Amino acid sequence: MLIKHSAIRNIFAAAFFLSAPLVHVQNQKSEKPPASPASRESFLGRWDLTLKSPDREYPSWLELREESGQLHADMVGRWGNSRPLPKIEISNGQLTFVSPKDEESSPADMIFTATLTGSLLSGTVNGPDGKTWQWSGKRAPSLKRAATPKWGKPIRLFNGKDLTGWKMSGPGTTQWTVENGSLLTPGNGPELINDHKFEDLKLHVEFKCSEVSNSGIYLRGRYEVQIETDSADEPPSHHTGGVYGFLAPTPELPRKSGEWQTFDITLIGRRITVVQNGQTVIDNREIPGITGGALDSSEELPGPIYLQGSEKGHVAYRSIILTPAEK
Repeated sequence: MLIKHSAIRNIFAAAFFLSAPLVHVQNQKSEKPPASPASRESFLGRWDLTLKSPDREYPSWLELREESGQLHADMVGRWGNSRPLPKIEISNGQLTFVSPKDEESSPADMIFTATLTGSLLSGTVNGPDGKTWQWSGKRAPSLKRAATPKWGKPIRLFNGKDLTGWKMSGPGTTQWTVENGSLLTPGNGPELINDHKFEDLKLHVEFKCSEVSNSGIYLRGRYEVQIETDSADEPPSHHTGGVYGFLAPTPELPRKSGEWQTFDITLIGRRITVVQNGQTVIDNREIPGITGGALDSSEELPGPIYLQGSEKGHVAYRSIILTPAEK
């Protein structure tokens, strides 16, 4: 039987219009609803940050907390100590905070903005060079240990003769030297970083300060135990035996220039004990975050011992002996 062309066209048109609503419904079902903004509570806690300038990355740290309904924040910037921030806001899923220009050696306040996707912060900040920098943040690990570690064999990190096992890093025309069996900081020169990386550790160090000097021992390349004879007017956590910017030595021992002193340091997870000249000045305290000048902000990873050489004056080191935890 022959069917007229007009009838065929009508059949196809009817089939199209009958199927169109079905296709539309299927498309509606496949579309995901827009994600709701992250809640205020999801931003709270400690964050390990990385700031990305055009030529390098800067480790940083942030703690956000809520007290009596008000937001508060402490930050470790590209250098220096932990400090409170003057402004912080969380609105419509966006975090905004301000680091003052005087703290950043910047012509303008650095304004950080970020959103939270899963467990990752990502955003931008106006860099001191006038360019827009990217930055990211991951939640700081707890580093809690299930048990006290078993200790391995002691390792002598300095051979008393030369810089074998160490490398200098950073600007400065002066250099680290070895004099009379001791490592001597250059004074406003490069840092000195050991070649090996460690997790939990015990560290014995002997040191001697000149009259006006400043240095420090970075554990895992992130947490600085301070050594100085020039910071009497600064906060207690900036004094010898303190974890810079976080933990003050208690009691604080008298400053001694020209005399050999000792540290016996134990670091397990993020808990630290510092014994200075046989007296405990920090007793199993938690280190909240990294120190300014840290090599990176990856707190979950092993890291090296590094000795600060970028500050003024001269500090001598000898008998640097590390006992690692067994794996």
